[in-house]
Amino acid sequence: MSLMSSLYVGASGLQTSQNALNTTAHNLSNADTKGYTRQQVQQASRPYVTLSTNPHSVSNQQTGLGTFYSHVKQVRNYFLDKAFRKESGRSMFYQVSAETMEEVESLLGELTKESFQKAMSDLWTSVQELVKTPSSSVCQGLFVQRAGEFLDRSARIYNSLCSYQDNMNEKIRLNVIKINKYGNQILKLNEQIRNIEAGGIEHANDLRDARNQILDELGELADINFAENAHGEVSVQIEGVDFVKGDMCFEIGLYADETTGFYTPFWPMNAKFTERADGTREYNIEGAAVFDLSREISTDLDTDIGGLKAMLHARGDHRADYTDIETNYDNVSQSIIMNMQAEFDQLIHNVASKLNSILAGAAGVMTPGENGVKDVEITLADGTVMKGVSACKDEPGGYMRHEDGSPIQLFSKVTTPGYQKVTGQATITVVDEEGNESTETIQGDFWVYTEEHLGNPDKGDPMRPETIYSLKNIQIDQELQQSPSILGFMKNGEEDRATAEALSGAFKESCYTLNPNVNKTSTFLEYYDDLVAQVSNSGYAFRSVLADQQNTVESTSNAREQVVGVSSEEELSSMIKFQNAYNASSRYINAISEMLEHIITTLGR
Repeated sequence: MSLMSSLYVGASGLQTSQNALNTTAHNLSNADTKGYTRQQVQQASRPYVTLSTNPHSVSNQQTGLGTFYSHVKQVRNYFLDKAFRKESGRSMFYQVSAETMEEVESLLGELTKESFQKAMSDLWTSVQELVKTPSSSVCQGLFVQRAGEFLDRSARIYNSLCSYQDNMNEKIRLNVIKINKYGNQILKLNEQIRNIEAGGIEHANDLRDARNQILDELGELADINFAENAHGEVSVQIEGVDFVKGDMCFEIGLYADETTGFYTPFWPMNAKFTERADGTREYNIEGAAVFDLSREISTDLDTDIGGLKAMLHARGDHRADYTDIETNYDNVSQSIIMNMQAEFDQLIHNVASKLNSILAGAAGVMTPGENGVKDVEITLADGTVMKGVSACKDEPGGYMRHEDGSPIQLFSKVTTPGYQKVTGQATITVVDEEGNESTETIQGDFWVYTEEHLGNPDKGDPMRPETIYSLKNIQIDQELQQSPSILGFMKNGEEDRATAEALSGAFKESCYTLNPNVNKTSTFLEYYDDLVAQVSNSGYAFRSVLADQQNTVESTSNAREQVVGVSSEEELSSMIKFQNAYNASSRYINAISEMLEHIITTLGR
């Protein structure tokens, strides 16, 4: 091998060592950069020059031409990446759930002076005072006032839950936009990486870092699967459906419910649509939703992954009320906010219905199944028959009546009257203590209670929200609010202590349950305590799961960091190694240079 060729061997060593030093310095300078992946130098030998061949020898006579800087690769572990993104998505699911439960606890105000418990206690205290002196206008006024405060506080809590639903709905919209943005960024990075690495010489490691960071953040929002092909392009699936594939990003669409305005993420390519006159599309998203919210939340089933899914579950799909507990509880129970709305509204409904029914009984309203009344049937002048109704004869200025004769209701409906006046013939069937039935027929004007119409969805009969006693449709009777003394509590010249005691007894009656899955019965006050305990226990459970999950994420992250992270000590050791290699190549070149100089000088003489 010539001395001149030896110079190239030394030069290759200088070049390779310098590039390795640059890579090491790059690692050190980005040791604290989020998402940075440690880069590792790959060196290779240049082709050998064959001087002679001998079939009888072990190897041919060859001389090397030095080394070269092959490439710089990222040090990553696919399985750790997959595990980290899955566990971080699960952690985010429980973080959203825990934060939602904490917000619900805050709205109830149990940790502040705005506690709903105080409103309940004040109403109960006013009833106890009413029992002492039923005819006192002061006690009657206090009773109506406390009922109003109870309803106002209830409405504020319910409206706050609705506002929180709206805030979460907006977060859902923003997160879908963020996911689509991430998808397009991955698509753009795929193209840039493919173009840079097409020659097989340069590696786009910094671009890969940016893409991996996006995948980490995307993994927090949804359950993703990802894979890289031979061209360096990453394909991504969300909930098992292609999101980024090839040169396409299949963006997630947002379907807004016309009634609630709640958004549902869906796959436009899987949804049916019709073209509107203005050129826009009207989608039918049945079977095209991104998330199947009907599945049970379970770690075993991997249905508890992704912050966006947690938001959809927590928000629910409508404003829930007490009717959902009777007709739709399986759906409502999956949602933190809807479950709270329904159970809280049920408390207010029970209080309103019970207190109203006691006042109605005092006003002479005949209700089938109560006070020996078996049936009340009214035949109107046009032949219409009203069967099984609660009604009373018209009695203007009567006891517990308004001036128009209608029974007084403490809690009245906002959109429809509690009673309607009809003219006809009433047939009343009563049963005495011995079980004997008797029938009485009365002709005249009657006030008929407007029953709550819950509907029958199986028969295509929708609920009529304007007929129900829900927080969305309830208020204190306006006339009673202005003149509480019309309650009177004076019957036939004597105090009506029985009605006042019945109101007090309503608070002591233990017959209410939170939901169909709870067997424990409670009074009004106990019901609220049970509701608060349920929220507290659920919040504790979510926080416990979250703490465990965060530990899992941290341990997975640490394991991944051992692979992808930069160790300053290791990099400094490599820097010393490459610096020594650089110095060795430099001394090698100096030695060859001196030899050449000596030969030239000698031959020159």
